[in-house]
Amino acid sequence: MATLRDVVNEPCLADFDLESWLWEDLTARARDQLRALLEASMETELTQRLGYAPYQRDPAVHGDYRNGYYERDLDTQFGSIRGLRVPRARRGATSYRVLERYGRRAPWVNQLIQEMFLAGIGTRRVGLLLGSLFDASVSATTVSRVSRQLGERARAWHGRKLEDEYQYLILDGVRLRIKGACGVIQCTALCVYGITFEGKREMIDCLPARGESEAEWVALLEDLRRRGLAGEKVELAVTDGAQGLINALRFVFPRLPLQRCWAHKLRNVSNCLKVGQRTECLRDAAAIYRAASRREALHLFRWWKAKWRSAAPKAVACLEQDLESLLTFFSQPQAHWKKVRTTNVIERQFREVRRRTNPMTCFVNQQSADRILFAIFHYANQRWAQSLLKEFTHNS
Repeated sequence: MATLRDVVNEPCLADFDLESWLWEDLTARARDQLRALLEASMETELTQRLGYAPYQRDPAVHGDYRNGYYERDLDTQFGSIRGLRVPRARRGATSYRVLERYGRRAPWVNQLIQEMFLAGIGTRRVGLLLGSLFDASVSATTVSRVSRQLGERARAWHGRKLEDEYQYLILDGVRLRIKGACGVIQCTALCVYGITFEGKREMIDCLPARGESEAEWVALLEDLRRRGLAGEKVELAVTDGAQGLINALRFVFPRLPLQRCWAHKLRNVSNCLKVGQRTECLRDAAAIYRAASRREALHLFRWWKAKWRSAAPKAVACLEQDLESLLTFFSQPQAHWKKVRTTNVIERQFREVRRRTNPMTCFVNQQSADRILFAIFHYANQRWAQSLLKEFTHNS
């Protein structure tokens, strides 16, 4: 007598994927049952509306009557239902609650489109993925139309109430290309990144603007303050050194200690050096911010200045003029120094922005740019909510 092992090992069954077969069978059955449920629901609703069951019409009493069917497609979690039979009435268009609720797609499909878009998947790829997963035909145009609904979520995000709970603020701008009346124009998205005392990271807000002027930054910072970010607990604001941003911070949050980004400053120093000097001079300068204390950093700066004052006076002057704001981070816990002596934490998010936006060439308008930024930052915030920075969760 053949055993189960013998049957499974038969050549015709050896490569048979039982799990896939069961899943496909169950999905097909669920799709058929959903079709039957939807069609029965519409028949019942039409019967209630007309006031009589099929073939029971009394012309003396009933003024309207059935007029056959038309077919339509509907995308569901079980795949696309093709040729769904929708009953019609003779007089006027007949709408059904069940179809109004679904539209052309089940509500979860639109939600999935938005979530995939938020996760950083491009519009064309979203359509391809849905087609392969659920046999649902979704064009790039449809994905773009659904993603425009993100505008409401983006507006809610820009207007949400903020808690004054941040220990550090990191501020910088990322360049965007937007289609204008006379061609593509450059604009800048002003961004604010925060770290709480518990080590929670968050992209707090962003504002597409014409540039990084003081007025543009003041508009964003004043809005944050109006919504609850008073800056009372902020111990450090990190900037790339742009004067417009520094002036805006001093105007809106005058008591906030400022930290200039070492990465940006060393680029400025590099521009003041001859090619042959750069490697050694920048290596010596980097030792300043790697010092174990502010006192040691000042000692290393004096040594660096004495070594390079004659060979590279402009480079020395470039670093010396901002030395105080470059060393502000030494007042914070040592475990935090690496996070707050540069704007690298926000620059990593800008790399993701460029990855998403470079294939687009340019945005159609500012609203489109704002939706993409919201999608990228919303997805990042969701990931960060699940993990705190280890430098802040350990006593140091």
